[in-house]
Amino acid sequence: MRRLTVLAGAACVGLLITTGAFAQVQPNPDNPNDAVADAMTPPPYGEPINLETAKKVAAAAIAETSKRNWNALCISIVNPSGDLVYFEKQDNCQYASIGISQHKARTAARYRRPTLAFENLMGKGPYFAYLATLDDVIASRGGNLLTVDGKVVGAIGVSGGSGAQDNVVSLAGQAALK
Repeated sequence: MRRLTVLAGAACVGLLITTGAFAQVQPNPDNPNDAVADAMTPPPYGEPINLETAKKVAAAAIAETSKRNWNALCISIVNPSGDLVYFEKQDNCQYASIGISQHKARTAARYRRPTLAFENLMGKGPYFAYLATLDDVIASRGGNLLTVDGKVVGAIGVSGGSGAQDNVVSLAGQAALK
């Protein structure tokens, strides 16, 4: 029994000593995520967008679709927490784009960056594969922030066209606040 206790104790000490090598992982100079930035300055949140302003943003987006003769888009406007404030669906929009437009707007608002940023980073290789594990991220252009006086008041999400079409319409809506 004594021999078993000594053997078990030695095994535990051995495990404790060897696991220390795994405690700290050295930074990988090839991984851009291992660089520590000197500053962190995300745009602050402002007063949430109201219904009247959301309708103004959506109207500008719809005007862009009319100008380009596009008739199959869904437009969602959300507040800074990503909750829906206003939604508009063109008659020819596919049903899947209802939820996708809301998802794009929600991602842009909650992460305080355009969804195009996620799309671009996902294409940069394995060091950015972690983005797929973040909650509620959609890496597809068409979601853009709505800001007033440098503060995030909400976001617009557009879906139904190609990524480039969605983004053009989203940016037109965004421009209504400038």
